[in-house]
Amino acid sequence: MADIIDFNHDFENIIAIIEQAKMRAIKAVNTEMIEMYWQIGRYISEKAEQEGWGKGVVQDFAQFLKQTYPSASGFSAQNIWRMKQFYETYKCNEKLSPLVREITWSNNLLIMAGCKTDEAKEFYLKLCIANHYGKRELERQIDSMLFERTMLSTAKNKDLIERNPVVSALRDSYVLEFLSMPEEYKEKDLRQSIIANLKNFILEFGKDFTFMGEEYRVQVGNTDFFTL
Repeated sequence: MADIIDFNHDFENIIAIIEQAKMRAIKAVNTEMIEMYWQIGRYISEKAEQEGWGKGVVQDFAQFLKQTYPSASGFSAQNIWRMKQFYETYKCNEKLSPLVREITWSNNLLIMAGCKTDEAKEFYLKLCIANHYGKRELERQIDSMLFERTMLSTAKNKDLIERNPVVSALRDSYVLEFLSMPEEYKEKDLRQSIIANLKNFILEFGKDFTFMGEEYRVQVGNTDFFTL
C-alpha cells in the first residue's frame, strides 16, 4: 500500500509538470496572437492614414482572407477593424502596451470598450494579470465599477487597504455593496458589517467556506482562511 501511495504522489508530480508546461504554451500562444493582432492593426492604421483605407477595404480583406485561408478564425471584418482600434489605443502608451500582451484578446476588447481613461485601463489590465481573470469575471468587475469605486475611496480608506492585505483582497476581488458601508468607515465598522451580513458575505465566497463564530474566522475545509 505504501508503494502505491508513493507512486500516486510521483504520478501527481508528473501531471503537475505537464499542466505547467501546457499553461506556459497557452501563454506563449496568446502572446503571439496578441502581437499578430497588434501588427495587423498597425498595418491597417498606417494604410488608413496614408492611403485612406476604410471599413470597405477591411471588408474586402476579410473576404480575401476567408477564401485564401478558410480554416482561419477570428478574422471577421469587425474583428480586424478592432485590431486597428487596439493598435491606435495603445501605440503611444509605453506603459500599457506591454501589459496588453499578457491578457486575452477578449479581455482586451472588454477593457477598450469599458474604460475611458488610461488610468482605468491600467487598473483592469493589472487586475487581470494579477488574478488571471476570465472574460466573465472581468466583465463583472467592470460592470460593478470597481475602478470608479476604488478611486472614490478616501485617503483614509486607501491607507486601511494598504495596511490590511485581507481587506485589500476582498476589495479587489468581490463586490460588497450588500454591506451598505458609508463612504468613510473604520476597520471595526467593516468587521461589524461583515458579521451583520455574514450569510451573504460567506455565500459570496462559495459553499466551501464556513463561519467559525464570534472569533471572526472563516474556514475552507479544515483550514482557517483568515481571522478578522
